[in-house]
Order: sequence, then structure tokens, then C-alpha cells
Amino acid sequence: MTATTGDAEQEYLLHYWFTEPMNKHWFVAEVETDKEITEKFERLWVLAADNKLQHWQHSAQGCLALCIVLDQLPLNMYRGLAKCFSTEKQAVTISKHALSLQFDEQIAADKVAFLIMPLMHSENLADQDLSVSLFEKHQLDANLRFARHHRDIVKRFGRFPHRNRILGRASSADELTYLNSAQAFTG
Repeated sequence: MTATTGDAEQEYLLHYWFTEPMNKHWFVAEVETDKEITEKFERLWVLAADNKLQHWQHSAQGCLALCIVLDQLPLNMYRGLAKCFSTEKQAVTISKHALSLQFDEQIAADKVAFLIMPLMHSENLADQDLSVSLFEKHQLDANLRFARHHRDIVKRFGRFPHRNRILGRASSADELTYLNSAQAFTG
């Protein structure tokens, strides 16, 4: 893949993700939306997962696109499968790289949440704390509530218990009690 092709695909992805009707489907489990995302972007996800889009890391928009590709798209494409978390660590690395270059300051307020979101999806408490501080810094109050909730779960359990079944992990008695409660976060 040439840099030019990659740049065109980057622009297409960002346009798709941030315009209607897609932006109304964020965080909603819908079979048709998942299918459409898979058809349009699975090849791009494979390239990113194989580290073949590294040149995107040289810009704020490129890092944002990589975070979407590696963090958001697999949640749609592989919903309910362990594979949906397979590029999470790569997304966290890209997010931290972007933050180290202050790319979060170069991204529009209505989009920067997706640069930070990989940290909110991490099962590392330090990443969770960073997520909360960044959502506070950027005054993204709607996301901040969810960031605090995610952090509290990781702080309590050291991981997200709702992932245990998908990832083949045994749940502790405390996790099972939580998962069977009305307060359980199910993803």
C-alpha cells in the first residue's frame, strides 16, 4: 500500500466515522452497522493490525484514524469474539504516542474523544486514570462519566469482568456477583 492510498483511505475512514448516519450508531450494537463496517474496513484493520499503516502516526489525523481502526472497528466487526480486543494494546500505544506529541490539541473537540478512548478500554489502571484526566482536560463531560465508570471497574477488579467469558477467563465469586447484578456493565 502506498502512502497516497493510505492517506485517501484515512480520509475516507474519518469522513465515514464522523458524519451522519454513522455518528448516530456509535456505541450501539446493530447487526447491519457491524456488517457494513466489516465490509468497508476489515481490510484496513488487517493492515493496521499488521503494522502496515505506521506512517499514519506522523500526524494528528493519522493517529486518530489508527485509534478508530484499532480500537473501535474491531468492537463492531468481531462483536462477541475475543478478536474484538486483539488490537486494543496497539490502539493504546498509538493513543499515548499521539498524546506525547500533543496531537490531542490539534484535533477538533468533537473528535478527540476517539483518540483518548483506547485508554478507557484498557484493563491497565494507569491507562484508566490517564483517560479520566484527559476527558476532564478536554471537558468531554458525556465521555467523562463513562471513563470514570470504566476506571472504577478496573480499579475494583483489575480488569473488565464482562470480558471474561469471551476471553476464556475464569470469573471470581466477586465478579460473578457483580455480573449478575443490576449494576453490571456488559460492554
